Amino acid sequence: MIKIGKFDREQLLEALKLLSERIRLNKGGHHALLVCGGSALIALNYKNRVTKDVDIVALILGDLLLSDPDPLPEELVEAAKEVSIDLALPTDWLNNGPSRGEGGLFRMGLPEGIEKRAKRQSFGENLTVFWIDRIDQIYFKLYASIDRGGYHVDDLLELKPSADEILSASKWCMTHDVSEGFRQILISFLGKFGYDTIISKL
Repeated sequence: MIKIGKFDREQLLEALKLLSERIRLNKGGHHALLVCGGSALIALNYKNRVTKDVDIVALILGDLLLSDPDPLPEELVEAAKEVSIDLALPTDWLNNGPSRGEGGLFRMGLPEGIEKRAKRQSFGENLTVFWIDRIDQIYFKLYASIDRGGYHVDDLLELKPSADEILSASKWCMTHDVSEGFRQILISFLGKFGYDTIISKL
């Protein structure tokens, strides 16, 4: 049984297998999800920790075509609710939080080629998950570190990004928030964590 509110890698995979089965039993179709955040970190063994949800950043259609996940397909939402009851998960354990609304990641623009770098994993005939790649985690985690701090900073540092990777991530972040205030917070962050050599390149 999954502990309410948090789950580890084994429990995460269990929940997704059950989600695929619930969709099948409900006579739903196939769904392909591009997933970021903590669940992607632990699924690909980038970090040994627990997570509270599965963050969908995009839906994937045929030929790796990315689609807006806001709103999520109703049959996917209903199956996720059933899984939340089966495994005592929060009702929003599967969500589109990172890409919700006009200010979400999908509508603001994802890193180019993110869908091609993602690692594909099948959970049955009704569900495929594409876990975002390490470099895309660095992009998203840097942005979240500047915006919200907290565990996002720990996740970013755990990935041990190189100076070149942080530079690329910084430039991408600055396309999402073009304000001078954001730039100054970013510069301060880079200096604090030993990336001051790239500041002049921003």
